[in-house]
Amino acid sequence: MDLLDDPQPGQNMPEFTVSEISGEVKRALESSFGRIRVRGEVGRVFQARSGHLYYDIKDDRNVLACTTWKGQVASLSVVPEEGLEVVVTGRLTAFGAQSKYNLNVDEVAVAGQGALMALLEKRKKALESEGLFAPERKRPLPYLPQIIGVITSPQGAVIRDILHRLRDRFPRKVLIWPVAVQGANCAPEVARAIDGFNRLTPGGALPRPDLLIVARGGGSIEDLWGFNEEIVARAAAASQIPLISAVGHETDTTLIDYVSDRRAPTPTAAAEMAVPVRLELLAWTGEQGARLSRAASDAVQRRAQRLRDLSRALPTGESLFSVPRQRFDRIADKLDGALVTGVQRRRLRLAELSAPLRPTSLRALVTARRDHLAHLGSRLSPRALDREIVAQGDRLTRLSDRLQAAQTTRVDRLRQRLDATDRLRIQLSYKATLARGYAVVRDDQGTLLTTRAEAAKAAALQIEFADGTLDTGAAPAKAPRSRQKPPEQGSLF
Repeated sequence: MDLLDDPQPGQNMPEFTVSEISGEVKRALESSFGRIRVRGEVGRVFQARSGHLYYDIKDDRNVLACTTWKGQVASLSVVPEEGLEVVVTGRLTAFGAQSKYNLNVDEVAVAGQGALMALLEKRKKALESEGLFAPERKRPLPYLPQIIGVITSPQGAVIRDILHRLRDRFPRKVLIWPVAVQGANCAPEVARAIDGFNRLTPGGALPRPDLLIVARGGGSIEDLWGFNEEIVARAAAASQIPLISAVGHETDTTLIDYVSDRRAPTPTAAAEMAVPVRLELLAWTGEQGARLSRAASDAVQRRAQRLRDLSRALPTGESLFSVPRQRFDRIADKLDGALVTGVQRRRLRLAELSAPLRPTSLRALVTARRDHLAHLGSRLSPRALDREIVAQGDRLTRLSDRLQAAQTTRVDRLRQRLDATDRLRIQLSYKATLARGYAVVRDDQGTLLTTRAEAAKAAALQIEFADGTLDTGAAPAKAPRSRQKPPEQGSLF
């Protein structure tokens, strides 16, 4: 034992550090007990991520913490399970960092079935035979309950976690029925709370909840035993209000979990089952409204398109009147021509009949014909012909200019396409590959050689590089094959 400095004047007792006293306690425990055997019932079992196994050995009054290290777990003949009565063998030691002692167990043997687990299994089989666990008895949870009844202890983190989660997801009115969550009063108080909530009048001064949550934090089998009582299980099965069981942690299982309508691994998870997320619900309703609007718009568009398709199959007013209008136009055209022709024919007939009778008419006709002939002669004069030739020449010049411009544009477009194709040819040509350091080998006939064997057979080689071609007089000689046995390669396995 390492002591500190000499005691101060006036003091007869030496001073120890915390580590020194913890070390002395540890050495005293290990030297006094050594290797021991302990019989008891396995309580809570926990296996850490590191592989170490932590569990409790208990009787009706005390609990002994036990530890089996990762390297010792594989050698255990029996893995400890909660409720199993066992005899464990190991060394007693102390953990000074937490002022605790525990038993380092390296051997576990079965001593008998735990009384609590045997009783629990018996009750479970009895209730199951009555059909209280049947899936068809389970009632669906309301999607958005207006009032939620919570049966739990008013102190502790459980009720705060539930209220906090409900506030975050979708605030609802909560009625809390305080009960004892462990001990002798737990079972009767929980049963009375379930029955009391069911006796409330819907819409009364104290309204009846739409959903019940029975919640408690984690603990040992003894702490949770109140929820394994038959009175609690039967009260939960008889509840007309949908009930969520949130007793203990995810690994804890009690009878109320089997008879409830839904089991939650934790109280927080029970709150998440009870209500949806308000923002997600708002987003969902917005999405559904948008889908409804799109569906209505699509339906209107489809029907409008269908109406347009059907209307195209019907004859239009224009098509109905087009044939009669064409017939009317043809008749109108013929009427004008017929009137003119009839008048001219009758006028000619009248002139023929009156010509012999009116000499002046003949002179007038001759004069008119002479004037017409003079007009035609004026159009054949050299000046008129020159004007016509000039006009036609200008028109020919304009047409020639347009033809020349079109031909130039077409030639430019074709030249651009040719240039683009040539650039693509250069990019895809093997000469671009030669510029990167490669070469093309041909024989003296200009045939492309792609293998060493073909090059060995050729009388002469032509090697084309990026900057030119190199002619060789003869093919390179074959390299003699080595008869040396290649070294053996070791197995990878």
